[in-house]
Amino acid sequence: MLLAAGLFPAIERRYGWKVFSVLPPIVLTYLLVTALAVSGLWQVNDEIHAAQSMLVAHLVPALLFLLMINCDLRAIWRLGPRVLAVFACTSVSLFVAFIGAFLIYRHWLPGNQWQPLAALSGSWVGGTANMIAVKQAIGMSDQLLAMSLLTDALCYSMWVVVLFSVARLAPAFNRWTKAKSSGDLPLAEAKPTGPTTPDSVLLWLGMALLAAALAGWVATKLPTSNMLSATTWTILLATGAGLVVAHTPLARYPGAGTISGALLISVVAVLASQSNFHGIGAAPLYLLCGVTIIAIHALVLIGFAKLFRFDLYLCGISSLAHIGGVAATPILAASYSAALVPVGILLALLGYILGTGFGLVVASILSHLAIP
Repeated sequence: MLLAAGLFPAIERRYGWKVFSVLPPIVLTYLLVTALAVSGLWQVNDEIHAAQSMLVAHLVPALLFLLMINCDLRAIWRLGPRVLAVFACTSVSLFVAFIGAFLIYRHWLPGNQWQPLAALSGSWVGGTANMIAVKQAIGMSDQLLAMSLLTDALCYSMWVVVLFSVARLAPAFNRWTKAKSSGDLPLAEAKPTGPTTPDSVLLWLGMALLAAALAGWVATKLPTSNMLSATTWTILLATGAGLVVAHTPLARYPGAGTISGALLISVVAVLASQSNFHGIGAAPLYLLCGVTIIAIHALVLIGFAKLFRFDLYLCGISSLAHIGGVAATPILAASYSAALVPVGILLALLGYILGTGFGLVVASILSHLAIP
């Protein structure tokens, strides 16, 4: 599984094949490990599934702790009210889009078929780690995770093409919204980090696993409800611990980002190890839901842009910061204006902070709206 987890990122880095722009390495890893599990390369039974669940339960909080290390809330706050207002409106538009799309298709998504959309909502504000955190918190099966991953990858790829293509429409859009271009927005550059060393790997792994263990222990002492289980508390506490450490001198120690990236794709491989392709026939319906969500999101965000005079560049960057994450957003921002690259990075990091909570709120609403 570790070999499979490292295979596709290595191929992407070495050859840069175009297939990775449609199906990212993390999705291909999930599909490959699932195929290996279905082929019988290893056993799929209750005992191994229990071990897998225990491993994931400890690794997901550790992963979220590491992801928060680069999230400097002070830098995000310094972006100013205009940028943060665009981010807030983007989040609201996605919230409306997820609820609206589910109401349209809920008759074809009975029972717990709402869960992939809830997990997807965590990813479309934050990233794949937030998707997995929501998946763990709501008790979604590994089989349904494939629906979230495929919808995420394919709809995101389509939306990236749209956002790059509309750049030439910026002058006309800005005249319509009566907005000033954000291309000359003054911002500080992101702080550099040093190379990852063996001692930094051990330090961050040790801290992350300790934070996960402590969060799990504290979670057992806190009150629970239908949507706020001990697992949910563990995830939220680990996220909070990472944000605290992010504002200490430890955050300048290199390696947290590299380790979290490796840990994320490893967790996905472990989740896929006990999965199968049952229910894959429902993928087209979830893809239709994804396209509908993006369409509603775009229309609502355009309405906010007209109302509050947002320019096209900030709207596009904020949208991709939600749906695409920290990897793709700086590239889009650079194609708009080099001055907007730090904006893209910081907004994507803010999405990581809020993604899990957003997904849990959407999950709570969808579960009430679902048809038994």
